[in-house]
Amino acid sequence: MKNIIFDCERMKYADTGLYHYCLNLGRHLEKKLEHSEHLTYFAPSSVRPALNDHAGHISQNSLQKFFMPSTRGFHIWHSTYQSSSYIPQRNRRIKVVLSIHDLNFLYEGKSEARRDKHLRHLQQNINRADVIVCISEFCRKDVLTHCDTGNKPVYVIHNGTNTLKMPGLSRNSYKPERPFLFSLGVICRKKNFHVLLPLLEQNQDMELLIAGRPDDPEYMQFIHQSARQLKVDNNLRLLGNISEYEKSWYYRNCYAFALPSIAEGFGLPVAEAMSVGKPVFLSDRTALPEIGSDLAFYFRDFTAQHMQKVFTSGMQQYRDENMHNAIRQHSESFCWDKAAAEYLNIYRTLY
Repeated sequence: MKNIIFDCERMKYADTGLYHYCLNLGRHLEKKLEHSEHLTYFAPSSVRPALNDHAGHISQNSLQKFFMPSTRGFHIWHSTYQSSSYIPQRNRRIKVVLSIHDLNFLYEGKSEARRDKHLRHLQQNINRADVIVCISEFCRKDVLTHCDTGNKPVYVIHNGTNTLKMPGLSRNSYKPERPFLFSLGVICRKKNFHVLLPLLEQNQDMELLIAGRPDDPEYMQFIHQSARQLKVDNNLRLLGNISEYEKSWYYRNCYAFALPSIAEGFGLPVAEAMSVGKPVFLSDRTALPEIGSDLAFYFRDFTAQHMQKVFTSGMQQYRDENMHNAIRQHSESFCWDKAAAEYLNIYRTLY
């Protein structure tokens, strides 16, 4: 029996891209295992109900940063987070697959000392890895530019598109009565949400709904303050964490989706929005053009005049060219079944 440990430690942070990455990839890996292969989840006990009870489980806790659980009898450790502190160091017989999602710390305005610290830790994990997987070609180029991968193989495997739940709002959900622009992501500065506010000045019949886990109270205050200064605060809603059913409803009913982020290793919400054929407006930074391809519309800078021009022309093109079906078809190229098959092929080179 070939035994694989699939690291889901980052699932302790709900409603994040890494949570859904681990959940979806893990489920699809299980479906494709051969009889001679077995998957064991390394995850906090709190998320065990979301994972398959028939799989193996090793409960994760913070002390394991210093005293890792036994990996005897296992062949593969898949570390799903590039900066993980949970990688087997003593047992050199177990092969390590390291997934790298981004080097966003290079683009977030951090000090040189902070960037160097992140790079050193990442390099340590790369040194321990036998195989490296990047979730976009942009990420792969970053890794090859800023890290020493030696002769280790560096693959690109795109994430899949999360299957959206049936749309539904609860009694307490916010239901806009006007056309709305939707955005989704952890509320922090790199997401750059505030640059969307001037669009509300020019489109006063439109609302902006931003969903996601609050991560930076100062930035949230800045968004509210900016909205008040522009006198569009009545058109803005910060929804916080939302359910999968609510998320699906907002995707399906929005006028358009926007993500002006300055640092993305992939951009899972982009693929989700495209899966229902919505027009998508993105920054032209990092991996976003790779995911949106020529079926998204891009902000080349964040001046109000330019963004309004892109938004107006993009919506016109979307209607004139009836882009709905082409956008949906593009999203199908991001497939968890395909990703799981590619990861399993990599595991099998290491047995």
